[in-house]
Amino acid sequence: MVKVGCCGFPKGMKSYFSQFKLVEVQQTFYKPPLLETAMKWREEAQEEFEFCLKAWQLITHLPSSPTYRKAGIAIPQGKEDRYGGFKPTEEVMEAWHKTEQMAKALKAKVILFQCPPGFRESPENVENMRRFFHQVERGDFLFAWEPRGGWSDSRVKAICKELDLIHCVDPLERAPLYGRVKYFRLHGGSGYRHVYNNEELEQLRGMTEGEVYVLFNNRSMYDDALRFIRLVEGCSG
Repeated sequence: MVKVGCCGFPKGMKSYFSQFKLVEVQQTFYKPPLLETAMKWREEAQEEFEFCLKAWQLITHLPSSPTYRKAGIAIPQGKEDRYGGFKPTEEVMEAWHKTEQMAKALKAKVILFQCPPGFRESPENVENMRRFFHQVERGDFLFAWEPRGGWSDSRVKAICKELDLIHCVDPLERAPLYGRVKYFRLHGGSGYRHVYNNEELEQLRGMTEGEVYVLFNNRSMYDDALRFIRLVEGCSG
């Protein structure tokens, strides 16, 4: 069962909903919209449409991240050390509760926790992840984790197994190490402007056994995702 979509809405929602059955919401990472807005999106999409979403950056990213400035988030002076890195603070847990509200409003199944390159393999970061994921109420959600800080395969696999996390990867760059389902994010490989050629899409198709989420996150994501859907449907038809 292959589910294909884009990271964000590259075109208007009405047009997007007519072509796809999956999206990964990006607004929830930068600055979550009003709960009413999320509920409206859910109502406007067809019943079988599936939303995934990125967890709010206040959980994963430090206030020094440029993504805070991009979102216009100002952290109170003297409290910068209470945000990001899965730290065991009230501020991080409040950010989780906001993410959880968004996920429930969208009836999302998967929540992605994307970490910055600066979140590296260390005893402190591992312990913070343990405390965070043991504390949150998972419910029926699937949690995907996208590490980007040079983590070793053995550590990634061990953490994912211990905390029941899907190892999120760009499969053309790195093989997934753990997860009941697969969650792929295609970043363009050589760069955001990259257009995936037919050979790359064929290679990707060969990696999609079982339940797989395939999210394109390059400049030509809309067209590349549609081409991949046609390829998948042609192989299964």
